[in-house]
Amino acid sequence: MAKEPVRVLVTGAAGQIGYALVPMIARGVMLGADQPVILHMLDIPPAAEALNGVKMELVDAAFPLLKGVVATTDVVEACTGVNIAVMVGGFPRKEGMERKDVMSKNVSIYKSQASALENHAAANCKVLVVANPANTNALILKEFAPSIPEKNISCLTRLDHNRALGQVSERLNVQVSDVKNVIIWGNHSSTQYPDVNHATVKTPAGEKPVRGLVGDDAWLNGEFITTVQQRGAAIIKARKLSSALSAASAACDHIRDWVLGTPEGTWVSMGVYSDGSYNVPAGLIYSFPVTCCAGEWKIVQGLHIDEFSRKKLDLTAQELSEEKELAYSCLS
Repeated sequence: MAKEPVRVLVTGAAGQIGYALVPMIARGVMLGADQPVILHMLDIPPAAEALNGVKMELVDAAFPLLKGVVATTDVVEACTGVNIAVMVGGFPRKEGMERKDVMSKNVSIYKSQASALENHAAANCKVLVVANPANTNALILKEFAPSIPEKNISCLTRLDHNRALGQVSERLNVQVSDVKNVIIWGNHSSTQYPDVNHATVKTPAGEKPVRGLVGDDAWLNGEFITTVQQRGAAIIKARKLSSALSAASAACDHIRDWVLGTPEGTWVSMGVYSDGSYNVPAGLIYSFPVTCCAGEWKIVQGLHIDEFSRKKLDLTAQELSEEKELAYSCLS
């Protein structure tokens, strides 16, 4: 029997990431090749014409799974009845802007969108925040949508996770699909900690630890980490535009694994509400290794954290605590 369509909201849908993301969703990359979708696309009034152009292209692509498109600049219309919300829209930092200025713009955007989701989204709506500062934007959204369970609000660190997989696969000259269980800890910022201490590679002789196969701790503790941390800046330098297709693809990976589950023995990185695991302060949206089953994520417990890693986990938690304080000061 045909499945009921799932309503998926994409905010900032006329932007670069949105333009890459909506065809992936319409093609079944996010929710599976048998799951019909209705796309809800939201953008700001100055982008209304461009948004309509995106809607025209979606119609022209004749996607069999796409059962409807709502393209609007009205936040209530956009949020009504949605089952999944991918929050790509946000206020970008411009030259000469202080972090507090950017934070205050995003606080007001996420406050209004949170209240629309709170009042109009479907029950059990899952929310993924992509727009930076992603972790703190997700925290603001959680504050202003108290009826959405905290377990349903997450932020995107899957892009960093995938970047780490890519770097390991290039270094070892193996298929990226044979590398698993890297971890991104903390903030989606340059303090994030890409950790390979528990990662493995599938070889003809079975699964082997990445650290042993690479055989170069200086690279793994140095250049590997900084490359992943600063990959976004490197792409801006090369393209003169920020990452779009890789961010859109990672957003699909994040939601797909959350909804459909992670493979047995594999974890992924998601920015989720901290419960104090690994001595990370509770009450932050922090990236952890998680497994997903039946639409629920669970933090992987019991991983050994060495001294080098401990410092990195604490450093990125410190930055998130400062961001949280800054965001809350914009509320007063």
